[in-house]
Amino acid sequence: MEPFKSGVIAIVGRPNAGKSTLLNALLKEKIAIMSDKPNTTRNNIAGILSTDDTQFVFMDTPGIHKPQQELGRVLNKNAYIAMEDADVIGWIVDATQSFGSGDEFILNRIKDLGKPVILLMNKVDRLSKEALLKRLGYWAGQYDFTEIVPLSALKKENLEEVLAVFRQYLPEGPALYPAEMKSDHGLVFQLCELVREKILQKTHDEIPHSIAVLLESMEEKNGKVYLSFLVIVDRDSQKGILIGKGGDMIRDIRLSAQKEIKEKLGKPVNMELYVRTEKNWRNRESKIKEFGLDELSE
Repeated sequence: MEPFKSGVIAIVGRPNAGKSTLLNALLKEKIAIMSDKPNTTRNNIAGILSTDDTQFVFMDTPGIHKPQQELGRVLNKNAYIAMEDADVIGWIVDATQSFGSGDEFILNRIKDLGKPVILLMNKVDRLSKEALLKRLGYWAGQYDFTEIVPLSALKKENLEEVLAVFRQYLPEGPALYPAEMKSDHGLVFQLCELVREKILQKTHDEIPHSIAVLLESMEEKNGKVYLSFLVIVDRDSQKGILIGKGGDMIRDIRLSAQKEIKEKLGKPVNMELYVRTEKNWRNRESKIKEFGLDELSE
């Protein structure tokens, strides 16, 4: 009989490499929100997969990037701490993209940690076999990776191999979380993230980085859940865009979020969305902490 293993796997990579898509695919459940906007993930989110002989604790981290604001610095710090605390690092890269300065940035961090590093070559379904072999050879020359695993998170290809490889490098020991747990983040966090996901999906590039979502109130009456969310932006012009002409945009976001939250809770939902400007909040450490984006601070 195989010994029980459990451990933490930090999933790191450049923005948009597919970290959240992979996490959700491995867990067969939506744990992390997804959009095509860079830095969709802001918090270190543990996705917990328990099997008969293994507990995989995947840390979905913010995309590592050159920060432009204090918020970016905090997001990078969150990712670095996850890497330092992990038993294994899963570095996910977009197989269709060339090795760039962002990869160099991550590589320099990984080199100093002395941990097993599994290179996850994502989006291989978009390459011909010849192009994939060439790309694999190129990446193999960048660093002495413990293993290299090609996969497609979106099409859920080769995920069993990903788990088998990770298991090899996890320590023997008891489970870190109860078997029924799927995430270390509670319901309030998940609901706020669902609202933020809808904003990311429906607004243009000038909005996504500038928003934070807070749950102001939640109560249940006669089997119906009443929710009130506050959306923070850092400029008045963004508030106008988010509300939209005649309130069309905010209504569209509200209805889309309300539908998914209703499915998640399994109950009727009545939801309100309000928008407030907090000028330049992304450069204010106190606001970043207040909005729950620096969970790892002392």
